[in-house]
Amino acid sequence: MIQKLKSNDREAFNELVALYKNSVINTCYRFLLDKQDAEDISQEVFIEVYQSIHSFRGEAKISTWIYRITVTKCLDEIKKRQRKKRFASISKLLHIDDVGHWLAGGKMPDQSIQENEKMKEIAMVLDGLPENQRVAFTLSKIDGFSNSEIAEIMDTTIIAVESLIYRAKKKVATQLEIILKK
Repeated sequence: MIQKLKSNDREAFNELVALYKNSVINTCYRFLLDKQDAEDISQEVFIEVYQSIHSFRGEAKISTWIYRITVTKCLDEIKKRQRKKRFASISKLLHIDDVGHWLAGGKMPDQSIQENEKMKEIAMVLDGLPENQRVAFTLSKIDGFSNSEIAEIMDTTIIAVESLIYRAKKKVATQLEIILKK
């Protein structure tokens, strides 16, 4: 399949997309917590895969390579959102709330108010983690990757991944305990 992909075989690319599409969208959603953004970023992931397949060296599994691209794209989107949030705060000070709200990402997915509040609280807890802990925790506890797979995706050691997950779990547990006491 890799050879077919490198020779720009559309059918092979369609097979690859069919094989990984749902997993990539789910991973994006777990990072971004927005269905539309997850679908948009997953498209960017597959565009990147298509454009850079020639640089794939085969040192890792293709799934690991795809998830590395996915995580990178999601982290880029999160950074972009944070810049928009800073702008939104400034816009509120200047009383241009509508523009700030739109630039800050628009509206949440259609869910009940209670579910939105839970998602916001969980997102706040995860957003409060350092980036490398958030990535390791999300890939482990939400996406179900093994520590060795996470080490490949993050380009680090298994021991480092274990440490990141352990520290993230402690921080998440502490924060969720505070939320539950409220």
